[in-house]
Amino acid sequence: MIESRLIPGYERVLDPMLALAGCSKADRIIVAGAKGIELSFALHRRGYTGAAATADCGHPGRQYAAALVDWRQRTLKALDATLDWLVAYLQPMGIVVIWVDAQNPAGQQNLRAALERRGFRIETGRAHEHGFVVSARRAQPRPLSKAA
Repeated sequence: MIESRLIPGYERVLDPMLALAGCSKADRIIVAGAKGIELSFALHRRGYTGAAATADCGHPGRQYAAALVDWRQRTLKALDATLDWLVAYLQPMGIVVIWVDAQNPAGQQNLRAALERRGFRIETGRAHEHGFVVSARRAQPRPLSKAA
């Protein structure tokens, strides 16, 4: 008899999040959310050795290329404080991918506004079977103008 295994919820969102982040296995990735430790272990099993959960990510130093945030079953208000803390860990052109429960249009707009306030440019926002996902990259810094 063949035994079927259930895929944990955090595993179901991992592939789409990785695809949006465009991470290589050599990139450093910080993982946040209620299942951050589990996601970090899942990334390690897949060969992403530079992945760390917020519980063991060290001191902020803009050292991570990507942040994967599984924010299902949590409020967007609580996400605001996490984003304030998390951005200090991202490289200047780092990307953040946030998975939330299915949002109404107002909730989606609030999430986008929270990212834009922190200097991120939305790349993708889409509904999925298990929620809504947004990817955003830090806006490119303007080059210094040279006096003629």
